Amino acid sequence: MSNIVIRENFVNELEKLKGEHIIKVVTGLRRSGKSTLLGIFAEKLRNSGVSDDCIQFYNFEEPLFEENVDWKTVYDHIFSKLQKDKLNYIFIDEPQQISGFERLIDGLFVGKNIDLYVTGSNAYFLSNDLATLLSGRYITIHILPFSFAEFCKAEQTENYDKYELFRDYLYETSLPQGVLLRKLGANIQNKYVQDVYNTVIFKDIKQRYTIQNRRSFDNLAKYLMGNIGSCVSPNSISKAMKQGHQDIHRATVEKYIQYLCDSFIFYQVNRFDIQGKQQLTTQEKYYLVDIGFRNLELGKFQYQDMGHILENIVFLELIRRGKRVWIGKIGTYEVDFIVKNTQNRFEYYQVTWSMSNPDTAEREIRPLLAIKDNYPKYIISTDIITAEMNGIEHLNVVDWLLGE
Repeated sequence: MSNIVIRENFVNELEKLKGEHIIKVVTGLRRSGKSTLLGIFAEKLRNSGVSDDCIQFYNFEEPLFEENVDWKTVYDHIFSKLQKDKLNYIFIDEPQQISGFERLIDGLFVGKNIDLYVTGSNAYFLSNDLATLLSGRYITIHILPFSFAEFCKAEQTENYDKYELFRDYLYETSLPQGVLLRKLGANIQNKYVQDVYNTVIFKDIKQRYTIQNRRSFDNLAKYLMGNIGSCVSPNSISKAMKQGHQDIHRATVEKYIQYLCDSFIFYQVNRFDIQGKQQLTTQEKYYLVDIGFRNLELGKFQYQDMGHILENIVFLELIRRGKRVWIGKIGTYEVDFIVKNTQNRFEYYQVTWSMSNPDTAEREIRPLLAIKDNYPKYIISTDIITAEMNGIEHLNVVDWLLGE
């Protein structure tokens, strides 16, 4: 494997925004590739003729300045190196480590010859205060761990078996560095994934929010991992945990879930009433950013839950492709995903491991047939042989993930 996989979709997004007077904010889980993405883009700028003295790159998780340095010191340092008659590209990695980082970003933005790129590993970074300060002056690019196509690219063998690699993708991590560690064996790869998870949980949540009942928090995270793709509510989670002798209040459950979502470990998906064309506020689903976390934290591979793991993978791919996603509801039927695509049109998806059982096939088709509009309808499964059924397109998940 090579040491790097060029993530062309994200690089192209930055390329489109290059030179525009708007802050480019790259968000996503720790170690999902944000710093690498900015490094690749900076190198692309150099290759296009931008001189080194017009590029400044700062990672504030590294000891570049004194601990607890204030924003003005950093601003003055950056300002002193600006090339006055040229466009300067400023890359700031994890600036929330700086006291008053909001003012640093705002101060740099108003510079007429500055093109500003910023990363953040927690939704706290775009807190209400910063969002208000920068209102209308930033655009977010959200990065996820490797897609299956990127996972295959990292393998770098000409004659790989895409179906065999997909089985690995189901069980292993998709964190970029974790994928590149595959060649060193499962023990090293698993240790890396566990360390990333522990760092996010400790630094971005337990330490930041001073979590007192850490055991209940850990058990809540494991509960959500074990129930990806299932409709849950804070009240139902609280009741379930109390049955397991974990006395945790509904309000605390809500707070803990918010922390996990803000750290990009989980993504909350709301329900959408297809007939009423309105979003509902009960019984959300949660999907996990990396299945490797689940396998390590739950202590075993969840072979009996492959349908929900497949659903998790499809969900992540849909948001990678820039689509808005809800859980669909039509009458008493559930549609796995109702999607609004980049052209602002709806699409409907059912996800199932296999359609080979007639009862399963009927169960998956019935909700889609109940939808009377003419928007595209899809069933995604692991079946090799697929065909259109009653106007519903049946897709093989591996081919769909690879864009084939």
